[in-house]
Amino acid sequence: MAEDQSKQRLGPESVTVHDGEPVETKRNTLPNFLLSVKLKYVKLGYHYLISNAMFLLLIPLLFIASAHLSTLTIQDFVQLWHHLKFNFVSVTVCSGLLVFLATLYFTSRPRKIYLLDFACYKPEPARMCTRETFIEKSVLAGSFSEENIAFQKKIIERSGLGQNTYFPEAVMRITPRPGMEDARKEAEMVMFGAIDELLAKTGVKAKDIGILIVNCSLFNPTPSLSAMVVNHYRLRGNILSYNLGGMGCSAGLISIDLAKQLLQV
Repeated sequence: MAEDQSKQRLGPESVTVHDGEPVETKRNTLPNFLLSVKLKYVKLGYHYLISNAMFLLLIPLLFIASAHLSTLTIQDFVQLWHHLKFNFVSVTVCSGLLVFLATLYFTSRPRKIYLLDFACYKPEPARMCTRETFIEKSVLAGSFSEENIAFQKKIIERSGLGQNTYFPEAVMRITPRPGMEDARKEAEMVMFGAIDELLAKTGVKAKDIGILIVNCSLFNPTPSLSAMVVNHYRLRGNILSYNLGGMGCSAGLISIDLAKQLLQV
């Protein structure tokens, strides 16, 4: 019976049977190409190819045309001129069609949007807090169980927060008092601090701003954060103001994409 061996292939898994008992199990799995890093560069190359297809097609055509024109003499150009002079209607129609297609292409192509500058708010040194200090204040607050404290420690260690992380004043008090008033003060401090620095760096006047997009993953007061910015800087009345709230961490990328689309329009 030792020589009688049979192999069974069941889906992606291969089982070798010896004397009626399985002795080896091997799983035939294919790599997940969707998670491959190389696929990202394929997508970027495809996007670049589609975005610049017209220029990539014109380059070889221009090269062939220039090579052909280099072989022509003055007599050939004279004969070509006489030929075109007697076909004025055809030349006019073809030229008009080329101009129309070129105009349609450049007007329908989305304009490129560039980031002029950016600014990040940095609080004062008194708001700096280490991870040990934060856990100590959470314990002194008396509002968390041992399981909650252990969960906070795990999150802080895995989230990448360093020893020079800044926390708001309401959280840093011996008895934390998070409330709507303190949250508004924190939002104003962060937003106005970053906007003041950005306006100073770029030299842009507040009246020249035509689009305002504000996003916050958690805090969503009434009046909105965008209304607070409009009232504080006395922005013009016809400004396009958008307030994105409660959308999580992805709201930052959504805000950038929304600004891009609005500027293209």
